[in-house]
Amino acid sequence: MLKIPGAFGNGNNRYIAGFDLGDDSSSISYMLGDGQMETISAVLGEEQFSIPTVLCKREGAGQWFFGREAVAFAEAGQGILVDHLLSKALAGEPVLVDGNRYQPVSLLALFMRRALSLLNPVGSLDHIVAILFTVDQLTHECKEMLQEAVSILKLKTDRIYFQSYTESFYHYMIGQPEELWIGGSLLMDYREDKIRIFRMETNPNTSPVVVFIDEAEVPFPGLPRTNVPDEAHELAQLDQAFLNLCREELTARQPTSVFLIGSRFSDTWMKQSRTFLVTGFRVFRGNNLYSKGAVLGLRNRMRQTEEARAHVFLGNEKLSSNVGMKILRQGEEIYFALLDAGVNWFEAESTFDFYLRDGNTIDFIVTGLIRGGTRIARMTLEDFSGKLSRLRAHLYLTDEHHMVIEVTDLGLGNLAEKTGKTWTENLELA
Repeated sequence: MLKIPGAFGNGNNRYIAGFDLGDDSSSISYMLGDGQMETISAVLGEEQFSIPTVLCKREGAGQWFFGREAVAFAEAGQGILVDHLLSKALAGEPVLVDGNRYQPVSLLALFMRRALSLLNPVGSLDHIVAILFTVDQLTHECKEMLQEAVSILKLKTDRIYFQSYTESFYHYMIGQPEELWIGGSLLMDYREDKIRIFRMETNPNTSPVVVFIDEAEVPFPGLPRTNVPDEAHELAQLDQAFLNLCREELTARQPTSVFLIGSRFSDTWMKQSRTFLVTGFRVFRGNNLYSKGAVLGLRNRMRQTEEARAHVFLGNEKLSSNVGMKILRQGEEIYFALLDAGVNWFEAESTFDFYLRDGNTIDFIVTGLIRGGTRIARMTLEDFSGKLSRLRAHLYLTDEHHMVIEVTDLGLGNLAEKTGKTWTENLELA
């Protein structure tokens, strides 16, 4: 049960939300204070979790529609459809709609606001304690764009986070019974003319247990047009192609569970492939795994579960090493953690003040969680006087493998004059 004292779980409709923001479709899940997690349906009374990530502007009027309603208005010829809102916002080029130019990040924010309004039956948006947005690829540029879009929403909470689909898959899985993922898990995400494959594996020989997710993308035929003479033949070919892909992926690895994501997976064409899957594996299908993974990832950020503390996810955008140093505190030498493995590299940052007891060198302890082993990275402050002085260190990463260390001499009142000199070291972590 998730309870955040004084803010969440106090009985007045407080909740946390996970927003899967896809370029073609989105979904929103939430968790109430009692730990109950649900996904918002775009159609009342049905399990229609997919919300088309589109807007439609009525021609000659200032009226905008979103999601399924936007698609319906556009198909009826009553408005102008604006799709691929996420990729348009990332590109940054103004979008021409009905003779007017719009900033794409503003259009994305409009869709986000309208989609979040679906949460009103759960509770006012003012009651959102925290929200996490999950996207396909969380680059530094994407995060900055999302922060701009969220700022337009003017949400009442400042607990706003972002993570990739890969990390949402990780958080979703470790929130499930261990037997579903301890031997590995496979996710297949079928969109347009390709299938994204996520292969989750664990290394139980580390503490915490390191979780890896290998990713691949394979071309795959799109769904054939309906009601055409050769539709049945094309569907049979699609089934055979997917069966071949499943055999290739699953025969060698033998994961304990398989997840099929996307509305393109359907019993109407999955015949042989479905039989193969359900015969040897535990198979799950749906469209809300990422948004639920966002909720669980948010829960783990706010109050880590036992599973989250026992595992660390090292994805492509994650820092894969722990960085720290030995310091004297109250006469005792202790390890001082500076950067922890598992955080996004572009969020990994540390600033702290310290004193050098003697000499002009600083030793940083780097412990890799992928290859293992610990090494000392030494930084030398050339021309440092050696006098007792307060130094300020700032650590940050330029990519997932390279860390910059900046040390500035701040002086020490009347005992040591402030020089303001800064030393910079570039350190390769892996």
